[in-house]
Amino acid sequence: MPLSKIYKLYFSPQRKYVKTLRNLLGFVPGNLSLYRMAFRHRSAAVMLKNGTKNSNERLEFLGDAVLGSVIAEELFKRYPYKSEGFLTEMRSKIVSRANLNQLSKRLGLNELIEFDTKIVNYPNKQGSLLGDAFEALIGAVYLDKGYDFTHSFILNRIIKPHVDIHTLENTETNFKSKLIEWCQRHGKDITFELVANNEGDSSKLFTIQVSIDGETYGVGRDYNKKNAEKLAAEKACEALSI
Repeated sequence: MPLSKIYKLYFSPQRKYVKTLRNLLGFVPGNLSLYRMAFRHRSAAVMLKNGTKNSNERLEFLGDAVLGSVIAEELFKRYPYKSEGFLTEMRSKIVSRANLNQLSKRLGLNELIEFDTKIVNYPNKQGSLLGDAFEALIGAVYLDKGYDFTHSFILNRIIKPHVDIHTLENTETNFKSKLIEWCQRHGKDITFELVANNEGDSSKLFTIQVSIDGETYGVGRDYNKKNAEKLAAEKACEALSI
């Protein structure tokens, strides 16, 4: 970034926000509006003239894809002889909502997120708030700085200092078992159902819906049916704060 632009950012009315981001992220942001949007939950968003809300949901979608790509590449290089199933499970552990929530806290993102304080009284609505903001941040960095910079940021600022991949490798996180046990303790009926994919999706993609007492609590999608069930169970556990 040109020194003139850095100078303007540091001495602009938003200089306090710029310095906060610089301290948290380790670099000076360029497009501040992207980062403000990344930390704006849909509950605090407003409707724009084009009919969309200025929430972080679109950036979250983008960040999820970029994060998944960087993690997949890193695992592919780190484990040259491991199977596709192993790599998929490791990636799922790293990008699980519970892990992203923790990473978001460690980076201090919870201090920046805008949301309607009314949802504080509803923990099940907060389950993915931190993780969603984390993914949206990755989307903002990607649009602001490009893929190479984002790749380096994810590995050197997040993965290396905050994620113990070796420990994750030896950690078994069975959300499906947790969910089934919880339902048994509370006398609830649970079903995992294979549902039709959206139009245009690959025929090899499995979409699993988990329902409890007839109400849907999570949907998982993967090219492996077992992994799709795990993803659906994880989302249900988040929604139920298990």
